[in-house]
Amino acid sequence: MATDDSKTRVIILTETYRITGQIDLIPGARVTDYLHEARDFIAVTEAEVWDVAGARKVFNSPFINVSRAHIQVVTPEH
Repeated sequence: MATDDSKTRVIILTETYRITGQIDLIPGARVTDYLHEARDFIAVTEAEVWDVAGARKVFNSPFINVSRAHIQVVTPEH
C-alpha cells in the first residue's frame, strides 16, 4: 500500500478529458520517469474526470486506469 508521501497529484489531458488525481510516484522520481516505466495503463486514484474544457464534470472515481496511448499532456498539479 502506498504512503501519502508517494502520492503525487497530477493533471492528465487527453483529446476528450481533463483528469485530476493521484499517481504513486517514488519520492524524488519525475512524472516523466513514471510514464516511461508504465505499461499500457497508468493507475489514477481519487480521480475527477472533466470534459477537456473543464466546464462539465463527467464523474469521480476512487480508481481509474488511463490508457497511455490517449494521454497528450501530464503534469504535476500545484
